[in-house]
Amino acid sequence: MNPPVALTVAGSDSGGAAGIAADLTTFAALGVHGACVVTAVTAQDTTGVRDVHPVPPGTVATQLDAVLDDLPVAAVKTGMLGSAAVVELLARRLHGLSLVVDPVLVATSGAVLGDRAVVEAYRRHLLPVATVVTPNVDEARALLGSTPGPDAGPEAAAEELSRLGPAVVLTGGGGAATCTDWLALPGQAPVPFRHRTVATTNDHGTGCTFSAAVAAHLARGVGLEPAVAAAGAFTASRLELSRHWTLGRGRGPVAHTSRTHTTAPEETPR
Repeated sequence: MNPPVALTVAGSDSGGAAGIAADLTTFAALGVHGACVVTAVTAQDTTGVRDVHPVPPGTVATQLDAVLDDLPVAAVKTGMLGSAAVVELLARRLHGLSLVVDPVLVATSGAVLGDRAVVEAYRRHLLPVATVVTPNVDEARALLGSTPGPDAGPEAAAEELSRLGPAVVLTGGGGAATCTDWLALPGQAPVPFRHRTVATTNDHGTGCTFSAAVAAHLARGVGLEPAVAAAGAFTASRLELSRHWTLGRGRGPVAHTSRTHTTAPEETPR
């Protein structure tokens, strides 16, 4: 039997920790064939982003044509998109597919990867056609602007963002032992997904890995809630594997090396 196919539309990471590198290795680890469309070439390492070269929208469109005309894409994951024109292009071309949007607006190092025009294009065009969006708290607030207020909890931000159309998984909140992601389906109260916290500074690529894992499980025909639970467990296992690595001079990479694991989603406690 052929494996399911997932497509990543994202930027490169010359250090191999995030972006397309993280997405393709995550797809492979979860038994999914990965295709890719490159939206930007970055020069970056564990200490930061040195340069970003956006790919022209026409070239992004041609890459997209090459994949969609030839392969049975079951799910798509987007990462760094580089320009408002590319965001609008994807909203037109990916409508109707299982679409996981990781709104990469700020790098782990603090480098800004999406300006106001990109944020507005997400809000107006891409999020309304997405299956699920997977921001961290900072990205959610960037997409929402001033609402909800700064004192509101992450679940309030997830619920507010879901009003734009997609399901929302707001990632990364929690304490010393447990990390809580909030899943908000449109028109429903947010529910928590809890998984263990891994104490590590080797977390470059965490968001990419999580969202790619969600896309991989959707491509395999898994429902959204078990896909989110399985993606959280998978990401925690990758962080655990790399927690003692000493690769690079900054925030090291999440593990994308091969290791025996369970590909089927497993429910985690809420």
